[in-house]
This record gives sequence, structure tokens and C-alpha cells, in this order.
Amino acid sequence: MTDAYIYDAIRTPRGKGRKDGSLHEVTAARLSAGVLNALKDRNNLEGHAVEDVIWGNVTQVKEQGGCLARTAVLASNLDQSIPGLAINRFCASGMEAVNLAANQIKGGAGEAYIAGGVEMMGRVPMGSDGAAIAVDPSIAMDTYFVPQGISADIIATEYGFSRDDADALAVESQRRAKAAWDAGHFSKSIVPVKDQNGLTILDTDEYMRPQTDMQSLGALNAAFQAMGEVMPGFDKVALMRYPHLERINHIHTAGNSSGIVDGAAGVLIGSKEYGIKHGLTPRARIRQTAKIGTDPTIMLTGPVPVTHKILSDAGMNIKDIDLFEVNEAFSSVVLRFMQAFNVDHSVVNVNGGSIAMGHPLGATGAIIIGTLLDELERSDKEVGLATLCIASGMGAATIIERV
Repeated sequence: MTDAYIYDAIRTPRGKGRKDGSLHEVTAARLSAGVLNALKDRNNLEGHAVEDVIWGNVTQVKEQGGCLARTAVLASNLDQSIPGLAINRFCASGMEAVNLAANQIKGGAGEAYIAGGVEMMGRVPMGSDGAAIAVDPSIAMDTYFVPQGISADIIATEYGFSRDDADALAVESQRRAKAAWDAGHFSKSIVPVKDQNGLTILDTDEYMRPQTDMQSLGALNAAFQAMGEVMPGFDKVALMRYPHLERINHIHTAGNSSGIVDGAAGVLIGSKEYGIKHGLTPRARIRQTAKIGTDPTIMLTGPVPVTHKILSDAGMNIKDIDLFEVNEAFSSVVLRFMQAFNVDHSVVNVNGGSIAMGHPLGATGAIIIGTLLDELERSDKEVGLATLCIASGMGAATIIERV
């Protein structure tokens, strides 16, 4: 099979996903087009330069509906002969786009792809698509559906994580993100967002709260306790599914959960022959990809089984991995990953994560692959694994190695 290589990986800064966020006046198509244009310009892509644009986004309604990938291509400076494919694997959509592209190349279906994703959470609110998994009683009751925040608290209860554990991870995420920005660790991959007059709208992740400490987090109320214990009473659903638990320990707050933000990211992936033909130097090989389904109630444990799967498929073990990017959807997700593999926090999310910088749903998978690659190069390490938990009970992962 043909190997698939990463030639470039970029992202926008992440804006607060609300009306006063810096990117609120930018549509999903325009933000995506800006990323596509940057990849085109940075890599001198002319004509039918890639086989397809595979673009993830989660809430595929209104301006994010109607095959956003093709809309973004037409809004960009890419040649109109390049098609577009919009995909949705919830929070792993951006990663799945990259993995699909890599596996198409490995199978001989094209020499190169642009893959990534976008989410404008301040313009198209999460959940506004009315997903059947949540709103159709015939499905939700059979699967013991609970919202993701309840699932995160179930993980904390099941595996023994305290509020202090979750808050400490969040404080460290904020500290690492600020230190990474100050040291210029993201400078290779950040593409500032500009308006139609060429003026910069945003050039840094604006969601960060570097002043966060244990005291400020300790003052926050548990975000999901009311919906669990009072109305609509999701704790009772959880306890029907997991009767061995006496009660759900609600430890997650707005401060130790991922932030609602706007953002986009893109990755240029191609064969070795493609790089030679276009005068491009590969930065990493996509060694293995994987996805898996898991229990839909506890929902967010997917990074553990999918990591077991991807390591097995690749003939590797956890000690073969130098660095990890585990999406910080909630603190308990990362805590469980480190607990399951006995991995030290010093090699996980070393530049901070979604708790500090935010989680633009359809883009995050591509963002963390790019962040992982940048850090492998910066720290002169070889092999990295990126993984995300996924709504409705799934996991996705990608292993990359420098070349």
C-alpha cells in the first residue's frame, strides 16, 4: 500500500463562541475558505491539485448545512474542479476527515487531499440539529441517553476522580496553553483571520483564562448537577444503566470542561510521489488510524478502547508513543486515559488543550493532529498519538511519525 504523509497542518485561532466573540461575524464557509486559501498559498497548489476536500462539521444545519465542504471550496481560491465531502463523526469529525483522506491515499484513490473541519458554535449552536439520539424517545430510552456532561460525571464516579483532580488538570491546561503561546509554539500553524479589508480580526486563542487557579475554579457550581438530580433527572437514567453506583458525583464545571468556541483547521495529506511532483517535503507519515464504538451512556470513554485497537493494529505498545494529544472535552476523559495506560501527564497535552483554548467540534480532531506534529518537531521526538472521545459512544485515534 502507498504511504500517506502530512505536508502541512494549519488552524485558525479559536474565538469565543458567542455574540461578542471575535469571529462571530464570520461564517463557517468563509472561515473554512480562509484555511483552504492558506494551504493553497503555502504549498503553491494550482489547478486540480488535490483529489478532494474532506471537511468535518458537527451541527450540519443552516449555514453549516448543504455540503459545507463544497461550499468552502467554491468560496475559496481553489480550482472549482476540486470537489468537497462534508462528514460528521461528532467531535472527531476533523480527525475522521484526516483519517479518511490518508486511507484513500493508501488505497490508491488519489494522490493528495485537504482534510480538516470547522465549527462556528456561536453562530450555529450545538444541538440545534435536533439529533435523533437525543430527542427520539424510541432511541434515547433504549440507549439510556444522558447528556455528555452527565457522562463525564459518570466517568468520574466510576473511576474515582474528585473535583480537585478535575480542577487541577484544568489549571495545568491553562498554564500550559499560556506558556505555549508565550513561547511561540503555535506560530508555525496559526493562520490569523482577517476581514474583507485585510485587517486582522483574530490572531490568538481568545478563550484562554491564564489567571485560573484552584480557588477560582473551586467557587464554580457543578454544571450538570441540576439536570442530573432535579429536572429532567438524568441521574436516574444513569443509575438504571449502572445500578452498582450509589449516586453520580457531579464534579464538572464550566472551568474544567472544554470551551465553546469558533474555529477551523486543515491538513494537506499526500503520497510521497505527490510531494516529489510538487516540490513539497513531508513532515510526518500517518502510520495508523482507528475508530471504535463504545457504551453510549458513559459515552466518553472511547479514547481508551480505540487506543488499545490502534496500537494492536499497528503492532505497537503504549511505550512506543512519545507524545499524546487527548482531547480535553472534560477533565475526567483525560484523567481516565492517563489512569488506564499509566501515562504521565508530562507527555499528554503538553501545550494545553480544549479546556484552556476551546473545542470547536468539527475542527478539533484536525487541530490536535497539527498540534501534535508541531510539538514532535519542536521537541525532537518521533511518534505521537492523538485521540478524542465522541458523542453517542465512539472513539477515534491517529498515530503519526516524523520522517
